[in-house]
Amino acid sequence: PRADLEPPKIRCPDSRERIAEPGKLTATVYWDPPRVKDSADGIIKRVMLRGPEPCSEFPEGELVIRYMAHDQAYNRASCKFSIRVQVRRCPILKPPQNGYISCTSDGNNYGATCEYLCDGGYERQGTSLRVCQSTQQWTGSQPLCAPMKINTAVNSAASLLDQFHEKRRLLVISAPDPSNRYYKMQISMLQQAACGLDLRHVTIIELVGQPPHEVGRIREHQLSLSIIEELRQFLHLTRSHFNAVLLDKAIIDRERYISPVNPDELFTFLSAFLVAHRRGGPRC
Repeated sequence: PRADLEPPKIRCPDSRERIAEPGKLTATVYWDPPRVKDSADGIIKRVMLRGPEPCSEFPEGELVIRYMAHDQAYNRASCKFSIRVQVRRCPILKPPQNGYISCTSDGNNYGATCEYLCDGGYERQGTSLRVCQSTQQWTGSQPLCAPMKINTAVNSAASLLDQFHEKRRLLVISAPDPSNRYYKMQISMLQQAACGLDLRHVTIIELVGQPPHEVGRIREHQLSLSIIEELRQFLHLTRSHFNAVLLDKAIIDRERYISPVNPDELFTFLSAFLVAHRRGGPRC
C-alpha cells in the first residue's frame, strides 16, 4: 500500500467574544470540539487540545486555543481559534465627602454593587446602593453625607431614641457619680477607641450622678431630667452602681455590662452579630 503522507483535515470552531457574567470577571465559554477527517483510512489516532476545556471560565482578555490531530501514520494537522472576554465597566465611583464606599466584585464591573456609608456623626441623604449595569452606567445618583442632627429638646425618651432608629447603635452608660472608678475607666477606654466606634456607628449616651444634680448627655448635647428618668426606666438602668446597655439600630437591647466593656470585645461582638444578622436567607 502507498505510504500515507497526507495530514488529516481539522476544522476549529469560530473565534468568539463573550461579555463577563454579572458580578464576575470571567465568562464560561462552550464550543463543540473540532471536526477531524483523515483521507487515507479514516482513522484518527488522537486529537490534542492546548488550552482550557470547553465550559471553562475564561478571564478578561484574549486567549488562543489550539487543537492538533495525528493520524495512524503520524501525519499531523492543527487549527486554532481565539476566545476574547470583555468585562463591561462603569466609571469609577468617588466616595462621598465625610463617607466611604464598599463595593462587591471588582468595584466597577457589570453587576458590581456599591454601598455608600457615612462616617460617624454623619447620615446619608439619598440612595444607599448603586449597581453597575450592562450599559456601563450606574443606577441612581451619588448620595450626600450630611452632619447628623440630634435634637435633645424633645418631650420623651421615645422621640429621642427614634432619631437613631436604623442609623446608629447606642451604648448607654450609667454611673452613680462622675468619680466612680468603673465609669472613669470606661470613658477613658472609649475615648481611645473613638474612631472604631464611629466606624461601627456607635453613639455614647452618658447618665451620671443622682438627682437633682444628675447629668445626661450625648456628645455635647445635654438631656433634660425627665428624659434621663424615662431612659433609666425604659432601659432598666439603676443609679446605685455602674451599668451599661448596648442597643442595636432597631433600638433593641442587645447586651448588658456591669463592669467596663473593652472596646475590642465590643467590636468583636458587633461584627459577629452583624454577620449573623446579614446572612438572612440562603445565598448561592
